[in-house]
Amino acid sequence: MKTKILLAAAALMLVAAPATAQNALSRNEIINNLQSVESARVQITADELRQQALDNIRLHPGDNSTTDLPAEAQLAKLRQFIVEITFDFDSARIRPESYETLGLIADALHTPYLYGNRFLVIGHTDAKGKREYNLELSQRRANAVAEALATTFYVPAQMLSPVGLGEEDLRDPQQPYSEVNRRVQLINLGPIPK
Repeated sequence: MKTKILLAAAALMLVAAPATAQNALSRNEIINNLQSVESARVQITADELRQQALDNIRLHPGDNSTTDLPAEAQLAKLRQFIVEITFDFDSARIRPESYETLGLIADALHTPYLYGNRFLVIGHTDAKGKREYNLELSQRRANAVAEALATTFYVPAQMLSPVGLGEEDLRDPQQPYSEVNRRVQLINLGPIPK
C-alpha cells in the first residue's frame, strides 16, 4: 500500500512538473546571471532596438525573420537572463502562475547587486502570425512585464526599458514555431546614468 501511495505521488509530481517548472527558478540564479556588467558596456536603447526590428521587417520582407538584428552581437556580450512568463493566448495579460516568477525577478532587482542598473525587458514571440503583429504583441507583453514589476513589486520604472522584438530574434531559428522562442529576456545595460 505504501508503495502505491509513493507511486501515485510520483506520478502527480510528473504531471504537475510543467506547471511548476517556473518555480525551480531562484533569486540567486537571476542575480548571478545579471550582475557584473562593468566590463562590457553597450550603448543601445529600447527605441533603437525597436527600430532595428522594424527595419528588419521592412528590409527583409516575408513570413519569417531570416536575418539577425545588428545589435544582436553587442547584446550577446551583456549579462542576461531568459525566463518564461506565460500570457493568455493572443493577449498581454500575464497568467497568474507567472507572478511567482515576476516576484523572484523583483527580489533580485531589489538586491544591492542589481539595484540602480538599467534593464532591457525584451518580449519575444514565435513565428506564428504576421511579423508586424508579433512585434506589436511582444511590445505589449514586454510593457505588461515592466508594468507588473514596477506597480506590483515596486521596481523603479527607470530601471526597466521594455521592448518587443516579436520573431525578429528567434532563440531557435531552425524551429521558428517552437514555444522556446516565446520568452522574456532581461539584459543588464549597466548603471542608470546620473
